Amino acid sequence: MYTFKKEERLCSKKLLERLFHNGSSFLLYPFRIVYLPEVLPESLNSQVVIGVSKRKFKRAVDRNLIKRRIREAYRLNKEEALYAFLRDNQLQLVFSINYVGKEIGSFKFIEKKLMAALKQLVKANAQSDS
Repeated sequence: MYTFKKEERLCSKKLLERLFHNGSSFLLYPFRIVYLPEVLPESLNSQVVIGVSKRKFKRAVDRNLIKRRIREAYRLNKEEALYAFLRDNQLQLVFSINYVGKEIGSFKFIEKKLMAALKQLVKANAQSDS
């Protein structure tokens, strides 16, 4: 339940290209979420890719710290915030979480904002579904 397996990570170059060319997006500071309803090959609810700008954070240590915090917040909250909705509506989703903030946020800040972003993602898919 509280895991983040390799199958849940978006690695397919074709899917990534399709996501960034055809996907919808919204900005909820400090995140930019790009999403695309997609039929996934396995019995997965969603696949996600997490990105942090090299232009804003020059040092890899800082980028990795932010990505670790985002991954952990996603891992802990995905089930209640996202997967329950996707299962109930038989949807599959690929999406990207890009960190666009200017400074390194604390884990509590990142978790709170990621929860809000996941709720907005659910709302956006609920509107497009109906």
